Amino acid sequence: MHQAAWFARRFQAEIILLHVVPPLSYLAGAFERGDEMTARDLHAQVVQRAQKDLDQPMPPEFDGIVVTRVLLRGDPADEIVKTACDRSADLIMMSTHGHGVLYRLLLESDTATVLGGSQCPVWTGAHLEHAAAREVSIRNIACSVDLTPHSIHTASFAAELAAAANAALTLVHITTGVEVWGPGGLHVDVEWKDIIVDNAIKGMADLQRQVGTHAKVIIDSGNVPKLLNQAAEGIKADVLVIGRSPGRHHLGDNGEGYGIIRGSPIPVLSV
Repeated sequence: MHQAAWFARRFQAEIILLHVVPPLSYLAGAFERGDEMTARDLHAQVVQRAQKDLDQPMPPEFDGIVVTRVLLRGDPADEIVKTACDRSADLIMMSTHGHGVLYRLLLESDTATVLGGSQCPVWTGAHLEHAAAREVSIRNIACSVDLTPHSIHTASFAAELAAAANAALTLVHITTGVEVWGPGGLHVDVEWKDIIVDNAIKGMADLQRQVGTHAKVIIDSGNVPKLLNQAAEGIKADVLVIGRSPGRHHLGDNGEGYGIIRGSPIPVLSV
């Protein structure tokens, strides 16, 4: 909610505050109920409570922001994607964890589905259950590119966001591993590393020419989620921008898109 308010104020945007009450099959086992409470009673109670929560007064940080409250019933991920499409949303913002194991698993599933089905960018809050509270601001942006054709779109979006927020942009590319098995275990193949890194440097330079950026560049090799999040931490990034493939599974960044989100201590913007 704090992040949504910051975005809305910064970009003079309307907020659609959406809550979806899932089918009873989702709710089974989530609530304790006496024998006298039927399934219909339970669902009616959940809807009533959801509407009451949705109608709560907005905090002062929302003053002057247009907020439309929407309560729907159905599959959460499907309704989020459909609502975003029907209302021509520019951005979906959603959390990735909730209270309790059941809700956490449901939210993870919903997030993965939204990432795969949404045609607009998706902002996911820090996935870690105990991520440190952060001031809502964007001063440093880390953008992961895998040098596929979609990277032009990813880098362009990150550059536009950096310009709008007056933030510094760093492009990060993690290549495949350069280790080989040999006597005593894994060893770095120096010749192979030189080829991989040289190609990455040329690819990043060509990407920046196409996008029109002069951003700082970080190139590393190995585990994508781990090294990407380390790079973001190293530059004190406030948000991590990654690519994705709408209409398919979340394949951005060498197929490690959701792994990156799961391990990120900062919000991830998938475009």
